[in-house]
Amino acid sequence: MRFNLLLAAVIAFVVLAAGSVILPDWAMFLFAMALAKGLVCLGIVGMMRGGVVSFGQGLYYCLGAYTATLVANNFGVSDIFLLTLLSSAVCLLVGMAFGPLLSSYRGIFFAMLSLALSMVLYGSLSKMSFIGGTDGLNIAAPTFLGWAPEGRPLQMALYIYVVAIVVIAGVLMRIYFDSERGLLTLATRDNELRVEYLGASVRNVMTYNYVFGAVLGGIGGTIAALALGHVDPEFAFWTTSGEFVFVAILAGSLSVPSVFVAAIILELVRSFSNLYFPNTWQLALGIFLLAVIVVLPKGLGSLVSRRKGSPA
Repeated sequence: MRFNLLLAAVIAFVVLAAGSVILPDWAMFLFAMALAKGLVCLGIVGMMRGGVVSFGQGLYYCLGAYTATLVANNFGVSDIFLLTLLSSAVCLLVGMAFGPLLSSYRGIFFAMLSLALSMVLYGSLSKMSFIGGTDGLNIAAPTFLGWAPEGRPLQMALYIYVVAIVVIAGVLMRIYFDSERGLLTLATRDNELRVEYLGASVRNVMTYNYVFGAVLGGIGGTIAALALGHVDPEFAFWTTSGEFVFVAILAGSLSVPSVFVAAIILELVRSFSNLYFPNTWQLALGIFLLAVIVVLPKGLGSLVSRRKGSPA
C-alpha cells in the first residue's frame, strides 16, 4: 500500500512538474496559486472528516503570508525554504494555542469561533499602519538555496517548489488519514461517545486535525505571498476563508488529490468567468458550484470512491 502511494506521488510530481516546461507564465502562476490554496483546503478537509468545518482558515493563510513577508523585509531572509519553515513554525504554535479551545466545540459554534479569530486578525492588521495597514506589504522574489532566478526561471522554480510541497503534503495527509488517529477522526464524526468508550480522546483527535490545518494554511499563505509579491489583510477576510470552504466542499473528504483538482477547477472557472463575464462572473461561479454540489453531493472525491467500490 505504501509503495503504491509513493509510486503515485512520484508519477504525480513528474507529470505536474512537466507543466513548467509547456505551460505559459500566466498558467503557471494560476496553478501555483490554486495549489497553494489547495493546501489550505486540505487542512479543512482533515477537519471535515471529523464532522467540523473551519470558516477561519484565513487566519493561518494570512499569518503565514505576513510572517514570511515581515521576516523577509526586516531580516533580509529570502530563501523560500527557510521562510516556509518559519511560517509553518509560527502557525504551528498558534494552532497549538487555539486548537485545544476550539476542539471542545462542534457545528456552528466551531465555525463561528474560527471565523471570529480570523476576523480579529483582519481587523488588527487593517489598523496597523506601521506594517502597511489595509494597503499591505510587498515582498521581494524568493531565492532557492542561494540561487536567485528572474523572469520565467523564477516562475518555473516557484511552480516546481509548490508542486513538490503539494505532493509531500498530500502523501503525509493520506498516511495520516489511513492511520489509527485518522480513522478515529471518522469514528468521531459518526459517534463521539463510542470513541470515548474505546479509550480514545475525541478532544485530542480534533486538536491534531486543527493543528495540521493550521500548518498547511501557513504554508499555503507563504507560497501565495511569494507568488503574488504582496500581502494584505484581505488574506484573513471572511470571503477568503469562505472560498477555502467552497473548495473543500467541492472536493469532498474522500480523496486527497480531489482537493487540489477542485482548487484548480475553481481557479480556472473564476478566471475565465471574470474574463468572459466581467459583470456577472460571481453568478457564473455560483451556478457552477451549485451544479457540482447537486450532481456530486459528496464532492469530486466520490467519483474515485465509486470506481473503487469504497463506501467512504
